[in-house]
Amino acid sequence: MIAKNTLLLYVRMLLTVVVSLYTSRIVLNVLGASDYGVYNVVGGVIALFTFVNTAMSGSTSRFLTFEIGKGNKAALRDTFNSTLIIHISIALGIFVLSETIGLWFVLNKLVIPEGRQVAAFVVYQASVLSMMVGVTQTPYNACIIAHEKMDIYAYVELLNVFLKLAIVYMLLLSDVDKLILYAILTLAVSVIIALIYRIYGIRHYEECRFKFVWRPEMLKPMLSFSGWNLFGNISETVNLQGCSILLNMFFGPVMNAASGIANTVQGVIKGFAFNVVTAFRPQIVKSYAGNDIDYMQTLVINAYKYTNALFLVLGIPLFIEADYVLKLWLVNVPEYTVCFVKLSLIASLISSNYGLVGTIVGATGNIMWLNVVSGVLNIIMVLLVYIGFKKGMNPSYAYYLFIPIYLSIFLCNLIILKKYIKKFSIARIFLKSFLPNIVAILVSCMCSYLILEEFNESFARLCLISVSNLMIFLLLFYAVFCDAAQRKKIRTAVYAFICR
Repeated sequence: MIAKNTLLLYVRMLLTVVVSLYTSRIVLNVLGASDYGVYNVVGGVIALFTFVNTAMSGSTSRFLTFEIGKGNKAALRDTFNSTLIIHISIALGIFVLSETIGLWFVLNKLVIPEGRQVAAFVVYQASVLSMMVGVTQTPYNACIIAHEKMDIYAYVELLNVFLKLAIVYMLLLSDVDKLILYAILTLAVSVIIALIYRIYGIRHYEECRFKFVWRPEMLKPMLSFSGWNLFGNISETVNLQGCSILLNMFFGPVMNAASGIANTVQGVIKGFAFNVVTAFRPQIVKSYAGNDIDYMQTLVINAYKYTNALFLVLGIPLFIEADYVLKLWLVNVPEYTVCFVKLSLIASLISSNYGLVGTIVGATGNIMWLNVVSGVLNIIMVLLVYIGFKKGMNPSYAYYLFIPIYLSIFLCNLIILKKYIKKFSIARIFLKSFLPNIVAILVSCMCSYLILEEFNESFARLCLISVSNLMIFLLLFYAVFCDAAQRKKIRTAVYAFICR
């Protein structure tokens, strides 16, 4: 089941990557660096108000999956209805904050080019509505994933990708203000995708048929879980969007274009890692609910293997050939984009690792220290970025800081994990997952840099580095990542394929 779900999510992600890279290039060229930067920074202001929803999203997923693991249908139904009521309340709260504090900040504090204030206002309002739709959609998505229906999740997300491709086509044909049109069409797509998920959930899962339920005894542990998660998510949102806003305030909207491109690339790489976690999360939570810690640890080791191996295949070629890939992709590359992209890739490798630790600890429900530590470190980073920019540091300073901050969060999370699940062996994870991946990444980097020295910059060199990384991955995956039983299954599968 996990292998099938992971494969479905990978296929979906590969198509998403191809389309996303193409659409990002066209949108940047059609809107221009300035309007593209305006869209990213204005949308980022709305993201600042979504920290409550992000906190509740993790709580919703955990509690729904936990009740499925226990087989308690009545509690599952009440949990879903309670979470939906909470998310509707959150959406209304975001609306109030967005139309008061947020709107004042956009109109008075952000650096918006002359004559683009109306367009920025429309983008802002469309982002508010889109965010409200997404917030109320969270329980439905969480329910589908908790039931491990990754095929539906993959198919709908593919439709999402192709609808965004249609947006690009309409931008090329239209003569109206393209920034305004882009914002409105993006809102329309979010509404369509939300409706599809809701209709599917209501038709296939009894618990998704809303009925007003008020269970204070059920809400208390959920809100307690979310309360601590809230602090962690506030700080992470402040970190990411705060750095984007500081870049805008100190260096202008064009720098947000470079940051937006780097975030797109980082999102692609982290998206693959997220697919692994998404496929493994239900089984991890259910195994903890069933007190099967040994199986849980096996799941975690495999999840780490696949997550880090993906960086070997995708991240290393992109890191080494970042300058060429960006010129090939965007043609007109904003200043600092290459540096931002390289640093984002390193940060995304670290954050995908500590994110999985958060999933494990989240299964226990004891997430206080997890969020306190990450929250404090994220807030410290924003303060350091502000101080650095005030003292004249260049824009890349913010991205350099991501690496030590994320690494500190990861190491602290491992200590917290051991505190709450004493039977969990950190040494076993290191020996069976981290160490093989470190070796694989070092070998891959050495081979890639040898190719870099021998060949001139070209598409052929990019292909050669990519293929060599893939071959190294396949060899090391078989020889190091797999145990004896897994290698036997692979040999049997390959032999059967050859015979056919």
